[in-house]
Amino acid sequence: MTPVSLAQLTHINQALRDAGQLAQTLATQPFEIIEKGKNDFATSIDCQLDEQLSQQFQAWFPADGIITEENPDSRIQFHQNYERLWLIDPLDGTDDLIRIQKNYAVMVGLWQEGAPRAGWVYDPAADQLFYGGPSWGLWQSNGNDPAFPLKPSPPPHPTPDQAPLMIGYKDFQAYGAAIQHAIPETQFHFLGSFGLKVLQVITGQVGLYLYLNKRVKLWDTTAPLALAQAAGLICCDLTGEPLRFSADSLEHETLTHDQTILVGWPNYINCFRERLQLAIESV
Repeated sequence: MTPVSLAQLTHINQALRDAGQLAQTLATQPFEIIEKGKNDFATSIDCQLDEQLSQQFQAWFPADGIITEENPDSRIQFHQNYERLWLIDPLDGTDDLIRIQKNYAVMVGLWQEGAPRAGWVYDPAADQLFYGGPSWGLWQSNGNDPAFPLKPSPPPHPTPDQAPLMIGYKDFQAYGAAIQHAIPETQFHFLGSFGLKVLQVITGQVGLYLYLNKRVKLWDTTAPLALAQAAGLICCDLTGEPLRFSADSLEHETLTHDQTILVGWPNYINCFRERLQLAIESV
């Protein structure tokens, strides 16, 4: 069951591609870097895309709430009585854009009844759009080509010599040595965007993605975890508890998740979750 009409889907898909292609163009020109907090940056490109996408979604879905990363005032809508909320991350992986690297994405997620309902993740560098949701399936489009069903691809079963895991740069600096000691077969993979990391799991490039520093916000997670759930992946924390998206599991003002995050294929979660938990607790 699709959560949007065919006409709305066409609008959304084109809007994300337009925004991502614009980001690539603007990244080749001088842009402003804005420090929002400690080790937390935005750019004038983020702000421009944020406003552009916000206006489009408000026009297409006037009865829904619209929450965007770069508009703090929009977060109050999470605590109001909206049946549906659109979570917009105009640039997921801003640090990579600043470093003139390619691992950033444009993301939009649909939240409904306390859970991700649908998600869109656009990779500008590859000109690829991924979208879908738990009751909808997974879809991919390349450039202007028609969308086609995306079949999730499980990675090879972990062996004593091979266990590809995705981790963020900061988490690797804090916990990489402990994880490597506890799980010697670990092969670490790195990318900037949260959404692109999850897609690496869905497409079988790695078996599991772990996020540990509890700084991720609702607009970072809604879109990619809708895709992860559609792919049949497990989304839980280090204790094995399912990830929660309700008000009592998020910081009230910032909408920051209070859980660690594991996204992975069931065999990888079953094999590594407890070992990862022990490794993290040893630091």
